[in-house]
Amino acid sequence: MMKKKLRTAALVAVPLATALFLAGCADNGGSMPGMDHGDGSSSAPSESAETDFNMADSMFAMMMIPHHQQAVEMSDMILAKSDVDQQVLDLAQQIKDAQQPEIDTMQGWLDDWGMSADDMDMGDMDHGGGMMSEEDMAQLEAATGTEAARMFLEQMIEHHKGAIEMAETELADGKNPDAKELAQAVVDTQSAEITTMEDLLAQL
Repeated sequence: MMKKKLRTAALVAVPLATALFLAGCADNGGSMPGMDHGDGSSSAPSESAETDFNMADSMFAMMMIPHHQQAVEMSDMILAKSDVDQQVLDLAQQIKDAQQPEIDTMQGWLDDWGMSADDMDMGDMDHGGGMMSEEDMAQLEAATGTEAARMFLEQMIEHHKGAIEMAETELADGKNPDAKELAQAVVDTQSAEITTMEDLLAQL
């Protein structure tokens, strides 16, 4: 179930080759060449970011999509268990409900920018950015009861911390206003969720 997603899930410091490739794609104005936007072209619908973007914006979207996808997968795992504290289940549903629409939005941006999250395939590298390894995910899937709840909370706290770091990088280096707005939402929402998860851990 998770192998397909995990192929592109491992997020770490961007490989030099990938960084150089993307840097080569960015022109001095921060947008990508060969996009055929033409003079007077209008921006895409509301879910799509403006076409004025830089490498930091594209990296943010390409890295955050698989990161969010794993969070949704983790949430689905815990939601499938019938012996987990209801507060943890409610939080998992909240995380899933928040992150799936953000995935859809960022995929729309990449479509508009002529890019894909698949361009960030780092499946052969060690996991980072708070990402869980295949072993971590297997342990979560196999766990039950309080052990599963504690494992989910501990893993998701680290996962959120990784997302916040990526979002803070976007806020510092990004150019696209829509991408920066979403990054700020990630920081605000996931910081609050970390506090909630720490409180829940203390109760288990």
